Amino acid sequence: MRWTKSFIPTMKETPSDAEIPSHQLMLRAGLIRQLMAGAYSYLPLGWRAIQKASNIVREEMENAGAVEMYMPALQPIELFDRTGRNEDFGNVLVRLEVTRGDRTVSLALGPTHEEVITDLMAKHINSYRQMPFTLFQIQTKFRNEERPRFGVLRTSEFLMKDAYSFASNLEQLDESYQAMYDAYCRIFERCGLKYIPVEAESGPIGGDASHEFMIPAENGEDQIVYCESSGYAANLERAETGRTQPELTTPVNPQKLKEVSTPKVGTISEVCELLKCSPEQMIKTLIYIANDKPIAVLLRGDHDANEGKIRRALKVDSLELADEATIEEVTGAKVGFAGPVGIKCDIIADHDVPAIKDAITGANKTDAHYTGVNIGRDYQLSETFDLRNAVQDDPCPKSGKPMNLVHGIEVGHVFKLGTKYADSLGADFLDKDEKRHSIIMGCYGIGVNRIVAGLVETSHDENGIIWPISIAPFEVILIPLKPDDEELMKLTEKIYAELKENGIDVLMDDRKARPGVKFKDADLIGFPFRIVLGGKGLQEGIAEVKERTAEKPDKIPLADVVSHVTTLVKNAKAELNK
Repeated sequence: MRWTKSFIPTMKETPSDAEIPSHQLMLRAGLIRQLMAGAYSYLPLGWRAIQKASNIVREEMENAGAVEMYMPALQPIELFDRTGRNEDFGNVLVRLEVTRGDRTVSLALGPTHEEVITDLMAKHINSYRQMPFTLFQIQTKFRNEERPRFGVLRTSEFLMKDAYSFASNLEQLDESYQAMYDAYCRIFERCGLKYIPVEAESGPIGGDASHEFMIPAENGEDQIVYCESSGYAANLERAETGRTQPELTTPVNPQKLKEVSTPKVGTISEVCELLKCSPEQMIKTLIYIANDKPIAVLLRGDHDANEGKIRRALKVDSLELADEATIEEVTGAKVGFAGPVGIKCDIIADHDVPAIKDAITGANKTDAHYTGVNIGRDYQLSETFDLRNAVQDDPCPKSGKPMNLVHGIEVGHVFKLGTKYADSLGADFLDKDEKRHSIIMGCYGIGVNRIVAGLVETSHDENGIIWPISIAPFEVILIPLKPDDEELMKLTEKIYAELKENGIDVLMDDRKARPGVKFKDADLIGFPFRIVLGGKGLQEGIAEVKERTAEKPDKIPLADVVSHVTTLVKNAKAELNK
């Protein structure tokens, strides 16, 4: 490829609306351009990187035994009604009403393809003998992001690899899940990503087990905890802590229970300001409805509730914050004044709550709080639970050592779906005893755009992008310093042709531009290797070969430059493919 025959609109200045490094660099390097909020065009260099990442994904999926197919983006809304996800997705689902003859048809643009693939399997799988197998596709998905941001990290339209496994028993599901998990590790390693597999909640996808693959990044929108000692890692929704239940006894020499007036002061921060206390001294009381029954959840004032943990501790299917009427019924007060003393519902508490001596809580009376609240005397607990989000330095549940809390970018997610979709859409099979069972499914997604954006976000310097050889738009850039020099261009064309014959993905910068402009663009775009021809080097019979991150170029004899660069490229690829 020749620069003058392509479309590579680099930018000198950073766009004012680009928030994070990956967005800034992908715009400046001419990889993307925005059409509207949440929708981007991938320009030639950006699309080459996307295609290289897609090819790695495809190769590893096929190596893991998955078979590629392609499904329609347009999906009947009736399928989402049957699985309950029409309501679950809410505004995220892109819904369409189209007229066909004398009728109106309700459709959706696919956010994922669980419904479509399960409906297909319901029509074609009849026997346990047909399983296990795994199908995958690489296709555009659509989600109505209300706040699209961070360039291509959060968009309404994106490229995704989604795979689905089908099994007749849990052993087959486990084998398929592990095969996909291992394939994901190979994919991200080959793409040059630093990643952490973390335990995760399944969210609106459903299912009973899942892992996310996260790229640690300062600007990541997710938070993860991990322990370097044990290797334990989980996202904030799922992360357990190694805390244990404290003694549930009244502390020595407690203060007297005292009611204090706190008019129109209902939040933790407002109470702390009025009573000159810290959030750590307060007990936060949240009222939930769990399987249609109200329950009070006690947390330390500076901690956040983890509804997944609360749901598991209570062993309930449904959990939601109570409405105002329910709160007033169990507390006798307006919202903001709930507390454990005399509350008219059951109580569960986080492990940290009993350790708060002389706590401050709502008094279950409007405009009033209690001080000097202590376990055993003022409220009772028979046990405590891990009910809050993990924080920095919480003990690891495996090693007991302090855990780190970092931000991350999700690039992949694997789920054990079980029979959620098969039950809803009637996908079943006959076992060897002629008995019917629902097909057991797994689901496995990778955001291909996020591989590229995540790499740019975490691999750059002050000059531009630093690509791994595997997904760089081009492996080598060949720069003749004076494209109007006929002899120099003959040599350039010869080296260019020989590199291509050796299988090297090379771009020739044949622009009539100053060398400094070419070098800056080469570093901005981030080509792994740069060959410069011309100037004094040409007179000396050498070319300058520079790796993207090297301080200085190496001087290589012209006769050896093709073989030298070919070896550099092959070695770089081999390093990623170990």
